[in-house]
Amino acid sequence: MADKAYLAIDMGASSGRHVVGRFDGRLIGLEEVYRFDNGPVDVAGSLYWDLLAQWTHVTEGMRAAGAGYAGRIASVGVDTWGVDFGLLGRGDQLLGNPYHYRDARTGGMMARAEEFVSREEIFRHSGLQFMQLNTLYQLLAMKLSNSPLLDVAETLLMMPDLFHWLMTGQKCSELTDATTTQFYNPVRRAWSTDLLEKMHLPTAILGPIVEPGTNLGRLREALAAETRLAAADVVLPGSHDTASAVMAVPAASQPGQKPDWCYISLGTWALMGVESPQPLVNDEVMRMNFTNEGGVGGTTRLLKNICGLWLVQQCRQAWNQSGKQWDWEDLNRMSAAAKPLVAFIDPDAADFLAPKDMPEAIRQFTRRTGQTVPEDEGAVLRCALDSLAMKSRYVLAMCEQLNGGPIRTIHIVGGGTQNRQLCQAIADACGRRVVAGPIEATAIGNLMMQAVAAGDVGGIAEAREVIRNSFPVEEYEPRQTAAWDDAYGRFLKTVGDGQQAAES
Repeated sequence: MADKAYLAIDMGASSGRHVVGRFDGRLIGLEEVYRFDNGPVDVAGSLYWDLLAQWTHVTEGMRAAGAGYAGRIASVGVDTWGVDFGLLGRGDQLLGNPYHYRDARTGGMMARAEEFVSREEIFRHSGLQFMQLNTLYQLLAMKLSNSPLLDVAETLLMMPDLFHWLMTGQKCSELTDATTTQFYNPVRRAWSTDLLEKMHLPTAILGPIVEPGTNLGRLREALAAETRLAAADVVLPGSHDTASAVMAVPAASQPGQKPDWCYISLGTWALMGVESPQPLVNDEVMRMNFTNEGGVGGTTRLLKNICGLWLVQQCRQAWNQSGKQWDWEDLNRMSAAAKPLVAFIDPDAADFLAPKDMPEAIRQFTRRTGQTVPEDEGAVLRCALDSLAMKSRYVLAMCEQLNGGPIRTIHIVGGGTQNRQLCQAIADACGRRVVAGPIEATAIGNLMMQAVAAGDVGGIAEAREVIRNSFPVEEYEPRQTAAWDDAYGRFLKTVGDGQQAAES
């Protein structure tokens, strides 16, 4: 076949990129044509996304793609992080900037929600892990603060749906991102309107749910002319970035056999889980605080959120704001030189959700839990990375239990695979083979879903075969596992002690 080109707009919590995928029928090649910084904006103590600035970047990147591939790009699709949303009012007027999921207004909302509906019933309706940043608690915070926006809102669109609406004028809710709200029922595959009604939250603002691969049609006329992408359709990928990243896992499963692999989509967050043919909504999954999120091809991403490289990103930001000029290689050298397995944190403690000073938050946690306090920068970084590896081991045991069989390989995908020290630490801590790559997994999964929707690729299994043939991976075998085994008990005690100290 003649080369086909697709455009993935992959927006993460810290950066965004426009990637053109060129597919010749056997291999797919990538060209990044545009990249931009992304992040929250603090306005009077609240955190927002600057939607208009983001849209400016989206259109700039589309123009860059059109300039290089005019008339050749068959389709375009957007993926973003989950849980956040925008509201439209009468006449499709945008009602302000979307809040950022780390905004403090959701503090205490999980407890407030249980004044309306029990924790068990919330899980029965949604199958989702309990995190205060979930859309459900964001809406509840708006309701309890008498937000005027909620009073006049007519449509709720999740972040990728907002961008697809801006492109086409079509309003819908793509499945994989809808499942991150905690008011989508994965068993009934519909909005949990009865849950929202019990919490006195609006349901008329929810639109139709559509599957990844849905074709929304052409770009708005003016946008098509401006970007030179008049021939491109807008095709929904797995618009939650983790759904696209998991599609790009280069694993091969035998038909009828239980997969013996799990995945970690590693970036600002580390999303660790297994691919399941159906949702699991039961007491065991709720006790483990796992989540049932929609995947491509009718699958379920049975996973757990782990605070990922946010720890390192925020350490670097704090140090550079104090006058340092350290890049990622500087940080890698400092952490590699530090003594391993000295002190641990629980990466998912509330201390690390949005601290003003991440290095000091890490020191405070170790001080509070009676450990050796990491004084210099290398020791702080090593503490963070060792703790992420140990938390991966902790979650791996749960994945094996839910999978009903052993997991022999951990596939790590995403930008975090460039941190080789962390990849090796995960192999060491877990005692499992780690396969790392591809780096641009989210963009690749986005592109391959567009190729599947176009009929150029036969399905998810064939897409993964294309990915295996197109991109190199790095393999890490476990080593020095005895030292990690000895330290694991200290990690578990530290996590428990930290929780007790926080509660007291």
